Amino acid sequence: MSHIIHRNLRRTPPLAVSASGLTVRDSQGRSYLDASGGAAVSSLGHAHPDVLAAMHAQIDRNAYAHTAFFTCDAAEELATRLANDAPGDLDHVYLVSGGSEAMETALKLARQYWLEAGQPDRSVFIGRRQSYHGNTLGALAIGGNEWRRRPFEPLLMEVPRVSACNEYRGRADGQSTADYTAALLAELEATILEQGPQHIIGFVAETVVGATGGAVPPTPGYFRGVRKLCDQYGILLILDEVMCGMGRTGTLYAFEQDGVVPDLVVLGKGLGAGYQPIGAVLARDNIVRQLRDGSGAFLHGHTYMGHPVAAAAALAVQKVIQRDCLLGAVTVRGAAFRRMLRDAFGSHPHVGDIRGRGMLLALELVRDRDSKQPFDPACQLHAAVKEQAMSRGLMVYPMGGTIDGRNGDHILLAPPFISTETELAEITSRLADSLTRALTSAT
Repeated sequence: MSHIIHRNLRRTPPLAVSASGLTVRDSQGRSYLDASGGAAVSSLGHAHPDVLAAMHAQIDRNAYAHTAFFTCDAAEELATRLANDAPGDLDHVYLVSGGSEAMETALKLARQYWLEAGQPDRSVFIGRRQSYHGNTLGALAIGGNEWRRRPFEPLLMEVPRVSACNEYRGRADGQSTADYTAALLAELEATILEQGPQHIIGFVAETVVGATGGAVPPTPGYFRGVRKLCDQYGILLILDEVMCGMGRTGTLYAFEQDGVVPDLVVLGKGLGAGYQPIGAVLARDNIVRQLRDGSGAFLHGHTYMGHPVAAAAALAVQKVIQRDCLLGAVTVRGAAFRRMLRDAFGSHPHVGDIRGRGMLLALELVRDRDSKQPFDPACQLHAAVKEQAMSRGLMVYPMGGTIDGRNGDHILLAPPFISTETELAEITSRLADSLTRALTSAT
């Protein structure tokens, strides 16, 4: 009997005993192709020798140093690298242990910025529906994942939300992409005015929506319009790149492709590629300068923040990405993967949309392509796809509630950057078989 409180309390998952490259092996001798990077985490695959070597070397030197007493070379070098590689003046880095911690950090940093700027009435964040920013109470409050939020609703702060930027679901027939984008921006502006700009801390959004919506990219010009509104009304722009950042979409920071620089950017998952728990917040110079010239301290902290081994692992990951030109590989292989998915599912009667950027892609499943009608949530199609895929040695990341927290199903795909076209073709083939088997019981 397992004494772990597993995610599913009625089922113990397979026991992983080894992993290398794209392959994970369990205690029964079964092998699985990791087509989702776990949860879009394992960007370099498993057991990368350079990362393992960096971790071993750091453990031999110094396994832990509390940041109330010391800094360490690995954390300093990682922060310098992230800041130097970031656009604009995102020059300051706060290292934590994961994406939810990083989002919580960003919310508190944003609030303290306005407090020290002499504007204590700012207490409101604006979020988006069908979003996800983490599982801590603050991050959960900002997010719009209704399934995750519902049990804890009484504990969460109130957050006004605007529509998600989801062209497949949101753009009306006959409406141009430009008009759809303009309508979203008008809705955001109306919400800012309704709340009162003087009360708003910032607007929070995923640059490319991850698991909740299924690799949903913004429309052209959307974030430029958002940035303009934030500047116009004097509020902060906080972009969540926990899933879509660190090269996953083909640029190190996903927002580089949208021509904006946020005030705060939140990182996790691919930052350490799964080798150690780590997350980060990058802040523009004016935010940190305000605190430095004011109280002189950020009123926040975690025991394992800036952990030397985690920082060493993340630093090694960043070095490998640069040395092996993996950002270019993500663009090339991502395009090849999308072509494979379109060939396999482009005319599939139950695949309504194939979307994403780089190596963050998704299929949205529908009962009817023409009407975009979803499957009955009772079918639990996403769960059936996962079960069928695992039985065929394939790890994918399906999710339900794609449309509104209850209706809709999608399959998220986030294979490692090192995937070969042969491996991507095998992923596509196994996924096609798994989907066929799952649909048999749902249609």
